[in-house]
Amino acid sequence: MSSKKLFFTESISSFQNSRVKQVVKWRDRPARDSDQIVLIEGYRALTRALAGDYPVREVFVCPDFFQGENEESLLFQLQSRGAKLYLVAPGPFAKMSYRDRPEGLLGLGPQIRHRLADLRVPPGPAFYLLAEQTEKPGNLGTILRSADAVGLDGLILCDSRTDLYNPNVVRASTGSLFTLPIAEAGGIETLSWLRERGIAVIAASPHAQQLYSAVDLTIPLAIAVGAEQFGLSDLWLQAATLSVRLPMFGAADSLNVATATALLLYEVVRQRLAAGVLRDPGPIQEIADD
Repeated sequence: MSSKKLFFTESISSFQNSRVKQVVKWRDRPARDSDQIVLIEGYRALTRALAGDYPVREVFVCPDFFQGENEESLLFQLQSRGAKLYLVAPGPFAKMSYRDRPEGLLGLGPQIRHRLADLRVPPGPAFYLLAEQTEKPGNLGTILRSADAVGLDGLILCDSRTDLYNPNVVRASTGSLFTLPIAEAGGIETLSWLRERGIAVIAASPHAQQLYSAVDLTIPLAIAVGAEQFGLSDLWLQAATLSVRLPMFGAADSLNVATATALLLYEVVRQRLAAGVLRDPGPIQEIADD
């Protein structure tokens, strides 16, 4: 990397640098929430943040850890949008990183929260996902990635028990949380919002009578999935238009919530492609490493 082209606000070589210490503190949720900070590590996450017009304020850079050839181009784009760049020596950067294998890019930005009123209601059949009381950051991040992949109109986090901006959510989502419409709300509020807009609730439950593939999923709907241990609450099981299940042939009585969610979401896509509601966007032209 040529420092003549990119402007660095500061070069950091000491473990005792105040910015290094502050980033390490932000690994803990109380410190992040107090300062309303999001840590965004890695090329893909920062690229998605850029694509979603998310305001990245600062980026810590360590070229020794770069894993590709496009980091400099990304940094130019981030800098042109107002991000301050800091050049960091390998040792301090490794201390700041929350990854086992740092990629040499660690961004900072503000926590931005959205409510139901911020979600777009499409002219065609609506497609939402409602995730109630998700507990594990890795599961929530994977759900976000699947939700982005199917082109949801919005993800609604109901009474969430997980910090949306947990670094592990950011990592597991590969930055999809910056491009996906996400709202946080309570259960009663969400149920009222969906009913007012004529959106059916399809509840996922291992105790349902109907298979997920045997119901019409081309209608305006919200797929509802519950917490890892207990599933959906009675509020959603009783309010649901339909309840569906995945067939289980082995000893396990359920799937990981992120895996089950991906299957349900892609059944909606399958049916809508077959009905002509959706059009196949075609193959991915370039696939980046995870």
